[in-house]
Amino acid sequence: MADSAEKLEDVIVRSAEQVAGQIRAAKEAIATVIFGQDRVVENTLVTILSGGHALLIGVPGLAKTKLVETLGVTLGLDAKRIQFTPDLMPSDILGSEVLDESTSGRRSFRFIAGPVFAQLLMADEINRASPRTQSALLQAMQEQHVTVAGARHDLPKPFHVLATQNPLEQEGTYPLPEAQLDRFLMEIDVDYPDRDAERRILFETTGAEETQARAAMTPDALIAAQRLVRRLPVGDSVVEAILSLVRSARPGPDSGPTGKLIAWGPGPRASQALMLAVRARALLDGRLAPSIDDVLDLAEPVLKHRMALTFAARAEGQTITDVIGQLKARIG
Repeated sequence: MADSAEKLEDVIVRSAEQVAGQIRAAKEAIATVIFGQDRVVENTLVTILSGGHALLIGVPGLAKTKLVETLGVTLGLDAKRIQFTPDLMPSDILGSEVLDESTSGRRSFRFIAGPVFAQLLMADEINRASPRTQSALLQAMQEQHVTVAGARHDLPKPFHVLATQNPLEQEGTYPLPEAQLDRFLMEIDVDYPDRDAERRILFETTGAEETQARAAMTPDALIAAQRLVRRLPVGDSVVEAILSLVRSARPGPDSGPTGKLIAWGPGPRASQALMLAVRARALLDGRLAPSIDDVLDLAEPVLKHRMALTFAARAEGQTITDVIGQLKARIG
């Protein structure tokens, strides 16, 4: 038994070293196209390595679409984009059945797959579509398959959704329901680049030639990396930190003084998401096990879209970011 355990550890170590090198190469390839968004790139890669989906929040022009295109090329994934609009229908996403007639006059239905049948799907401005259309993605994101006319159609593997939202213009939009927000492993804020990064953007993107993304991984290598993430060991202290943090983000006895500020908090899916995310971040950094620092760094993007504050807390000027900061301070 001891020899078997040692052999398993050796296999995990060798696999982790190989995968970490591939991921590092992918990250460097992305950095040649996307400038000044290191944290966004890192959190997006962590989400994909965890096998999840991400919600990118940022004003127009911050390279959200470019990031998804670059990830598709760099990770070797089939990437597609859907521009969500109020008149978009579920069949525009999932696909539909059409009636075909053969030369002999025989009629039959044929399924035409929609853009959701991709390995990396960008749902651009997802909150502009009606709830009926938004819900068309819900089964796909959670179950990895869709049902059209009573027939099941499996999605390609891996399958990831990167959705975007504009935080400023909310007129005529349909906020995502809590059940669908919970399907996103992370909510990632895309901020403005700093001065040096913007200077580089000016020179790199307005010249005669623009740097193109290059492939650094394959879908099979990504799937192997996702499997490896689930095999990385997690120390008891990290598990306790995850439990303490997530449970304290809910109203109740575990939340302490901040309990009166929270209207509702994250469920067990948040604990699962944080458990996977800290492992993926460790692998991204070339480490074989996550630390409490990983938990603290990833707490905000994993938790903030899974919480809501009471009216009294909002009236006092409290924000979800402030509350999460208080919860993190109690842990480390």
